[in-house]
This record gives sequence, C-alpha cells and structure tokens, in this order.
Amino acid sequence: MEIRRGGLEDPRVQDLLRTHLRQARSETAPGSAHALDLRDLHAPDIDFWSVWREDELLAIGAMKRLSGDHFEIKSMHTAVASRRTGVGGAMLLHIIDAARQRGARRLSLETGSWSYFEPARALYRKHGFVECEPFAAYVPDRNSVFMTLALEL
Repeated sequence: MEIRRGGLEDPRVQDLLRTHLRQARSETAPGSAHALDLRDLHAPDIDFWSVWREDELLAIGAMKRLSGDHFEIKSMHTAVASRRTGVGGAMLLHIIDAARQRGARRLSLETGSWSYFEPARALYRKHGFVECEPFAAYVPDRNSVFMTLALEL
C-alpha cells in the first residue's frame, strides 16, 4: 500500500470522488452535506492524497488548513472493496501526521450524524477524536457531528 500526494487528475480518483459525493449527499439531509468536490479540492489550502496498491485505488483523503495551527479533515473515503482492511486507518494516521508536520495543534472534522456515517465516527473515535462544538464556518446542525483531536507537537 502506498499513499501518494495528489492524484486529482487521475480518472480513477475522480470516479471515487464522485462516488463519495453521491453517497454522502444521498445519506445527508439537503443543506447538510459538506464534502468538497473536485474543483474545491484544488484550492491552495487543501492537501490531497490517494492510497494505492499497485494500480488499484483504495482510498482518498484531504486536509484543509483553517488557521496556523488548526486543520480539518475533508473528503475521506475508502473504496467499498477496501473497507475494513485498515486502509481508512492508514489514511487517517497519514493525515494526522501531515497535520503535525505542518504545526497543527488541533485537527477537526465534520461528518454526518446518520447511521451511514457510524463506521467513520467509530474510526475517528478509535484514533482519539472526541465530539466538539461546530468550528470554522460551521453552525449547529442535527445532521452533523463535529469532532476534534488535540495534537502535541
């Protein structure tokens, strides 16, 4: 398994991103979906990675800088065939490490409150994330769960 920086130009990455957006939006109330699309992922404050096993795309993940020491996990998604194999955890640990290397003291995320998102929430809890209040431009939303991880440098 190899985690590569970038990959947004690869059609396989674009397909997995479209799948992620379609599924997340179908499982979220209108107005409560916050996943970034391909255009948004090209922003200068976004880091994007893709996970590969040879030529097989396993997962994608992104991180956004909110401030000098606060970052947000964005658009993490594991291909269905690779779920429950440790790929999502590997991507999450990679993002946590990248945040630390960039001087983050806090790494936060927003995910859905519906049962579809429970495996993601369980993964984040397993790695030390705890629920928190909305951050950045988010507002309270019963369809969202906000989580954060305090990072020591």
